[in-house]
Amino acid sequence: MRNRFIGSRSRSGAGQWGRIKNPKPQIPSPKSKWALLLDLGFGHWDLGFRKVGAPRVTMMAAVTVVASLSLAAKPADGQARGAAPQAQALPRTADGRPDLSGIWQVLNTAAWNIQDHSAEKGIPAGQGVVEGNEIPYLPAAMAKRNENFKNRMTADPETKCYLPGVPRIMYMPYPFQIVQTPNYLAFVFEYVHAVRHIYLNSQHPRGPIEWWMGDSRGRWEGDTLVVDVVHFNEETWFDRVGNFHSDALHLVERYTLIDPNHLNYEVTVEDPKVFSRPWKMSMPLYRRLERNVQILDYECHSFQSE
Repeated sequence: MRNRFIGSRSRSGAGQWGRIKNPKPQIPSPKSKWALLLDLGFGHWDLGFRKVGAPRVTMMAAVTVVASLSLAAKPADGQARGAAPQAQALPRTADGRPDLSGIWQVLNTAAWNIQDHSAEKGIPAGQGVVEGNEIPYLPAAMAKRNENFKNRMTADPETKCYLPGVPRIMYMPYPFQIVQTPNYLAFVFEYVHAVRHIYLNSQHPRGPIEWWMGDSRGRWEGDTLVVDVVHFNEETWFDRVGNFHSDALHLVERYTLIDPNHLNYEVTVEDPKVFSRPWKMSMPLYRRLERNVQILDYECHSFQSE
């Protein structure tokens, strides 16, 4: 067995690399296991990928030896390493609901375009947030969407500092704060200090009513906050490329706390005047963890040229 590591012997009785005083192979410590690879054959190739006096051991055998050493160096499950860490417990309010309070912000490019898009000047490339990356426009509505895109630099309501509407305000590149009580949640946004009022376990007022931010009514389904939103005007867009809706827009939002610092946001969009079927968007919201984080000012109107 020793000759498999030190080479076969020639007819003269000497090994191919001369006599070895101590032919017994030494098992290296984990820190020097890569040295064994060199001894077993990895170090016996020249730059032309031709073996030079290679020992009779396969590369697979060498990898197997090193893998065995690596496994031997790791503690078995449930031993020194201990049991696998459990998922972090969700923070909860005094009434047992997931605690959504805090300052949150998206890290995506949906504000520019909710679908997949390439980079342009002033526009970062991004992966879409629309399920299936398809928005099911009716034919006439698609024509209007294309017209919006052509005139987006002036037609986008955001360029006029109007309230961006829902769901757009949820993924604009500004933080917002959630204030939570047992019967009410307030979403306070940095963008023009917009506020969403979400009343729990109550009914929408009788309509029709045309509001920029709609009317939001919520309920808890297990650990998920479900918010039903109606009573919109038709003046807001979904993004900066002209995706739009009518005053018949109906949203169902779902807020699910994944762990203490990640909140999954999902919204189902329904508008029979514009779309052939309901469709969804989803994205994570990230808790801002800076020690001194707070909602600041972005008063869009103050930057408008007179």
